Amino acid sequence: MSRAHKVHRKQPNSRMCLVCGLKNPYGLHASYYELDNGDLVCVFRPREHHQSYPGRTHGGITAAVLDETIGRAVMHARDLPTWGVTVEFSIKYRKPIPYDQDLRAVGRITSDSGRIFEGTGELLLADGTIAAEAVGKYLKMPIDKIADFDADAQEWRVYGGPEDPTEIQI
Repeated sequence: MSRAHKVHRKQPNSRMCLVCGLKNPYGLHASYYELDNGDLVCVFRPREHHQSYPGRTHGGITAAVLDETIGRAVMHARDLPTWGVTVEFSIKYRKPIPYDQDLRAVGRITSDSGRIFEGTGELLLADGTIAAEAVGKYLKMPIDKIADFDADAQEWRVYGGPEDPTEIQI
C-alpha cells in the first residue's frame, strides 16, 4: 500500500553524472529527495536513448539508479557530504521497465557499522509496482576523498524551486 511522505530535503545534483547530472545530454537528470520516514527517493524519467530492447529501459540504467539511490541514502539528514562507494551490489529484475514514464527508486540503510553500511532499494513503476529490487554494501567516504572534486566547477549544489514536490508517493 503506497502513501504520501513529506519531503525533508532535496539532495544536490552535479553537472555530468549519468544519473543526476543536469547538463549531461544523455543523463537521466534524476532528483533525490529525503523523506520524513528516512527513505531516499529518486525521481527520474528514462528516455528512448536509455533503452535496451525497444520500449524497455536498459537493465544497466536500472542498476545505476538503484546503486546511486542506496549509496546516497547515507547522506540523509547529514550536513557533511559523505557518500557510499559501492563494495557489493546485486539486483533482481521483476518487471519490464518502460521509458518515457516518470519512475521512482527508493533506497534506505538497513545496517550501519561505522565505515561500512548496507542498504536496500526498489525501482517503482508509475503505478507503484516494484519492477526491480537491489541490495548493496558501501564504504562511507567524504566526497573529496573519492575524486578530485571542485564543487564550483561541478556545479555541485541543490537545484530546487517551485517544481520540487513537498510530498512523494511511495
